[in-house]
Amino acid sequence: MVVLADNERLKKLDDIIKSGINPYPYSYRVTHKAKQISDSFQEFENKEASVAGRIVGMRDMGKLVFFDLLDGSGRIQIMITDTGLDDRSKTVMRFLDVGDIIGVKGSVTKTKKGEISIMAAGVEMLSKSLAMLPEKFHGLSDTELRYRKRYLDMIVNPEVREMFSMRARILRYMREFLDSRGYVEFETPILQNTYGGANAKPFKTHYEAMGRDVYLRVADELYLKRLIIGGFEKVYEVSKDFRNEDIDSTHNPEFTQIECYEAYKDYNDYMEMTESLLSGLVKELFGTYVIEYKGRKMDFTPPFKRVRWVERLKELSGIDVSKMTDEDAQKIAEREDLDTNIKNAYHVADGLFDKYIKPELWDPVFVMDFPRYMCPLTKLCRDNQMLSERFELYVGGYEEANCYSELTDPVEQRENFEQQEREREGGDAESQPMDMEFIEAIEYGMPPTAGIGISIDRISMILTGSGSIKEVIAFPSMRPIGREGRSAKDESPDKDVG
Repeated sequence: MVVLADNERLKKLDDIIKSGINPYPYSYRVTHKAKQISDSFQEFENKEASVAGRIVGMRDMGKLVFFDLLDGSGRIQIMITDTGLDDRSKTVMRFLDVGDIIGVKGSVTKTKKGEISIMAAGVEMLSKSLAMLPEKFHGLSDTELRYRKRYLDMIVNPEVREMFSMRARILRYMREFLDSRGYVEFETPILQNTYGGANAKPFKTHYEAMGRDVYLRVADELYLKRLIIGGFEKVYEVSKDFRNEDIDSTHNPEFTQIECYEAYKDYNDYMEMTESLLSGLVKELFGTYVIEYKGRKMDFTPPFKRVRWVERLKELSGIDVSKMTDEDAQKIAEREDLDTNIKNAYHVADGLFDKYIKPELWDPVFVMDFPRYMCPLTKLCRDNQMLSERFELYVGGYEEANCYSELTDPVEQRENFEQQEREREGGDAESQPMDMEFIEAIEYGMPPTAGIGISIDRISMILTGSGSIKEVIAFPSMRPIGREGRSAKDESPDKDVG
């Protein structure tokens, strides 16, 4: 799709240049923000202010012209009279349109109706807009168009900017929480010779200088564990990870998570830490533990509920997946009419969870103790060797976090990787490959460790009241546009699979 500048605006651009004014200057001195003036009007009344922003509304009342100016903090009204401007500003005024970015100097005042405004004494063109913004009241409401042109979404729908500011606060709180507990932040490789740390299909690319194929990481886990082996006892990373999977309301192939690992802890310790982190985050943002999501109350008051995975599934379905073989799984998948292409024990157990347990999850809940065959990087439960010490945190029906008592036995780890290789040979493209470099690392000795990955995108969905992961990712992955100008598969709106 080719974007064409508006012809009338192109002519204005040419005319303003001919008048001797640069429509794209290098800088502008801003002394105040819109919100700052609005919040402290009495302090600034009758004083000069210099503001800059985008014109999002224009009203010509004859002797008075009103602009709605939008800057990074909000809106403020600009009042302009022809007699109050210098000659340069009068020239600029002739070429202005909605969408232009301007600088305004003037006196802070109020209109007769009590609206806080700036009476302009000078107007500068800072960027001439050549394309028209969507019409104010019937503009950018098309969901797919909003995601593809997020910059327009942020201009026309200021609440979108507020949502991304909230996401930034969420991430900042998490970092400060971990930093205050002595964690050290690291950056680990995105391009990896061997991917691992999660059952997922990777993206593959070619490294020209090395003459070999490499993979975009699916998780940070195996490198952060190397740091634990190397002597750091508390580490974390805020990372972009990549999984070659489908796109829906809770999945984006490129996503953000925070992974952290601590030596001498297990998954019980991390349940307590996760409760403290998330309940504290909610209290910090909202002043209460109880919020509303999709019209329902959601309570983050600690401690969170705990549900035992295998026991609860057996109660609901009569099926004990802890001893399920791949042969059993094929029969169960057919009987239960599960929507899964791969009918081995791992994927059928996952499908049974989605069918029976997931629909009843709403308030924060730890789903504990997974079947051992689903957890190749996890220690076995101390009281049941058919299960693993793993929990997933669910909030609003979405998986928000995944935690292990990490496997530190190199012999058992190698056996698990070998089993994963057999699964791959059997057609499960999501099974993890053998990573001999990681096996070598833990052969030097890895202390007892707990590790967790927390989805920044999904917790942001909950805390901003969003129904789709695309709402909280500034530039989400989108399907190609077809001949009719729509994506190959309609994504407006997303179906909620959570």
